[in-house]
Amino acid sequence: MTAKTFNDTFLKACRGEATEHVPVWYMRQAGRYQPEYRAIRAKHSFFEMNYIPEVCAEVTRLPVDQLGVDAAILFADIMTPLKPIGVDVNIESGIGPVIANPIESLKDVERLLELDPETHVPYILESIKILRQQLSVPLIGFAGAPFTLASYMIEGGPSKHYHKTKAFMYTEPAAWQALMEKLGDMTITYLKAQIKAGAQAVQVFDSWVGALNDEDYREYITPVMTRIFNALKDTGVPMIYFGIGAGHLLMDWNRLPVDVVGLDWRTSITTAREMGVTKTLQGNLDPTLLLAPWEKLEAKAKEILDEGTKQPGFIFNLGHGVFPDAKVETLQQLTKFIHSYKRDV
Repeated sequence: MTAKTFNDTFLKACRGEATEHVPVWYMRQAGRYQPEYRAIRAKHSFFEMNYIPEVCAEVTRLPVDQLGVDAAILFADIMTPLKPIGVDVNIESGIGPVIANPIESLKDVERLLELDPETHVPYILESIKILRQQLSVPLIGFAGAPFTLASYMIEGGPSKHYHKTKAFMYTEPAAWQALMEKLGDMTITYLKAQIKAGAQAVQVFDSWVGALNDEDYREYITPVMTRIFNALKDTGVPMIYFGIGAGHLLMDWNRLPVDVVGLDWRTSITTAREMGVTKTLQGNLDPTLLLAPWEKLEAKAKEILDEGTKQPGFIFNLGHGVFPDAKVETLQQLTKFIHSYKRDV
């Protein structure tokens, strides 16, 4: 049996190198839009899918085989490492993460344990090892960023405005700092373990940090994010940072020691470049366009490709995750279009 050729296009783009085609992967590319995923999900709870490495690997690999994307992202949740450190979290259908013991004081922060990946999340590490044997594209590991994790831990679940989180940040500065330290340590430990197990790139999801203004971001968040990315730099793997509604923070992100800045659909690639962002860019199709007629979707994808390919260092992705109403066939067609695209010169 002939071994598959390894496709490193994604890794080259992360490093800002020229590539023969534009690499593409999709956030939440393993999910409920896939009939095969729904069949597996019917047999297991979300966390059970994490706990069984063979199942986790199957779900992670499915969109690579099905869509032909240039990278796999480990199937897990940003909440996965929180359970073992003392956070009573469950993923509730139609709601998301719900936490029974929200953080309310410094004492609550001090009760949090340190993460020991080999003991606490061995199934994640085993899944990565299995995938490295199976995949012919790079595997992306990931973690939630401290602010986004803290927002769930303080609010007790999803929030629209993050009032409790920001109030805690303003009124309990010692407790906030302690929480950032603990979550920063956990993120470093968790991602280093994923890299050691075989992850070839990592993405840090700061999904809700756009709720902060730029001054608060610099005061309360920049120190911990700088520490995380500096701690990972020696691993040599590309690092991606992504959030929602965070266009006003892009230049702060550009100053961080990251390799790739992820854009949501609100900020165009051209705008990001004109602002002065010099990193590799990843993004940024509005996922709702997956429901549009093909002509509309193709035109927007072409626009993004034209903007992204003006210089090396571009990875096509969505501006947020694939949602359940999307069609497998649409993503297959989009992936083929991206791979075959040649920019008009």
